[in-house]
Amino acid sequence: MKKKILVPLSVFLLGICLAGLLVWKTDIHEKEQRRTTAQLNATTYGERIKNEITNGIEITDALKQILISEDGEINHFDTIAENLMSDSVESVQIAPDGIVTDIYPAEGNEAGKIDLFHDKDRSKISCYARDNHTLITQGPFELKQSSYGFAVRNPIYLKNANGQEYFWGFTIVILRVPDIFSNSIEALSNFGYEYRLSKKDAPWSDDYKVVYQSDGQMTAPVSYEFTIGGEKWRFEVTPKSGWRNDCLIATVSGIFMAVTLLLSGLTRVWLVSKENKNKFQILAHTDSLTKINNRYGFDELAEKMMDKNPKMHFVAGLLDIDDFKFINDIYGHVYGDKALKSLADSMKDFFPPDTLLGRNGGDEFCILLRNCTCEEAEEQLQQFTKLPKTFSCKGKEYQFYISLGYAEYPTFASNRSQLLRCADAALYEIKLHGKNGCMAYRKGLQSGVRKQLGFALKDISEHLPGAFIIYRADKEDDELFYANNEFLHMAGYKNVDELFQITKKSFRNLIREDERQQIESSIWKQIDDGNENAYIHFQLRKADGSYLSVLDHGRIVESRQYGRVFYVLFMDWEDMHIRYSDKFSG
Repeated sequence: MKKKILVPLSVFLLGICLAGLLVWKTDIHEKEQRRTTAQLNATTYGERIKNEITNGIEITDALKQILISEDGEINHFDTIAENLMSDSVESVQIAPDGIVTDIYPAEGNEAGKIDLFHDKDRSKISCYARDNHTLITQGPFELKQSSYGFAVRNPIYLKNANGQEYFWGFTIVILRVPDIFSNSIEALSNFGYEYRLSKKDAPWSDDYKVVYQSDGQMTAPVSYEFTIGGEKWRFEVTPKSGWRNDCLIATVSGIFMAVTLLLSGLTRVWLVSKENKNKFQILAHTDSLTKINNRYGFDELAEKMMDKNPKMHFVAGLLDIDDFKFINDIYGHVYGDKALKSLADSMKDFFPPDTLLGRNGGDEFCILLRNCTCEEAEEQLQQFTKLPKTFSCKGKEYQFYISLGYAEYPTFASNRSQLLRCADAALYEIKLHGKNGCMAYRKGLQSGVRKQLGFALKDISEHLPGAFIIYRADKEDDELFYANNEFLHMAGYKNVDELFQITKKSFRNLIREDERQQIESSIWKQIDDGNENAYIHFQLRKADGSYLSVLDHGRIVESRQYGRVFYVLFMDWEDMHIRYSDKFSG
């Protein structure tokens, strides 16, 4: 009788002890796994945030190079600043001798023209930047136009006639928070993390000031520290559900309380733990859009491949989509993403299975070919560059093109990062010479800021002497693509968005209703008769619903990206009669 009681009791007590031990071990293991994964994400996204902020800071470097090359002079500041602007930039400024004299955009930023060295909130840190030859950031502070931002001040030093260095002033950019790093924090939030980004309040201070953080509570966060200029930044993350997996603990406890489920319970815990670990490792190394390696995953695998085979020849290629911003502007970011997916899929289909593929971010991709030289890889890379690439939009296929630069290890580089810089220099050279090509690195090539190259459509069209639009040359689908400021002013539209909204992006909705059929027939009759330079007189619908008598001069052309389009220049009919009455009367 005692045996029947003592043995079951002993087994029960032993089971409780074993269950308690296993639950305790499982809790510690799960916490360690979560902290390891969280640290990996903090490092990955902290580095991405650093790069995104650094990209914003590069605007001050671009202005700095212009000022140094022009001996402290800068012409056409507004035009240069406009080309440097992006969605996350509030304003661009220059401050000779520490006094802000030029701001773009000027409207709404008049109060920013201050003397930095005599302003109570800015003088100390501005003097520090000047005296220590270091870039500094200040903020966050509330913006009048929108939410919050922080200022980046980059000191400039020139040399006088005697070769002595002197302080010229600052180039400044105001970056919006969280716009400058919104992609990173959105991705991290989707992964189930709370986050906090802080920076030292001042270079001489040990106190950190929060730049931006999520709404949830931060409990024992892991952190990643990085430096921008001479300033320390800290990025902290913690799981939204906390470090302890209470659900898992309860499950394991229940399983081990029942001796018959001991084995299955242990197996489940091990499988769940392994699955979670693999899942987060894959997420940390894979680009969520294209399903190939992200920059972190590519760099890590490339480093391992090259370290394991130090004498093997490798070819690294960097490529991006030509005029990708134009694809996003015309078709929207959804179809821009489709172009990125299409490019990634074509890379996976074209290159051998042992090729390492990655997406650096944006529209830039990277390739690492093993056991080959530039000469051996040339034909393959040239063929891939010329391979037709398309994306689908509203049932139609549109072509896009790429530029690709490549370099060889160890011929031109001693490590992975140097190899990619050489490939980047070759890609930069392609961009300088018209894009849509493939080039190997050679000595003498230098990398640069590619996003500032060339002429954008806006650069050209906004300086045309007349009102100008572009729309699709299709009888059924006359979609409006673009209108310059002179057209918007002439027709009374506040901006392109209002034009698109009122006209539903259709050219025929700009024509007075009772003239539409006649005008459209006239346009296409001229085209069908072989006249590509059509002149049409009609009543143009203005934003307020009134009409303006205009003469349009249209030309139909073939665009390799958008098919047939109309380029149309508008002239005020009445104004033409007033200005050229003698010619009309004759």
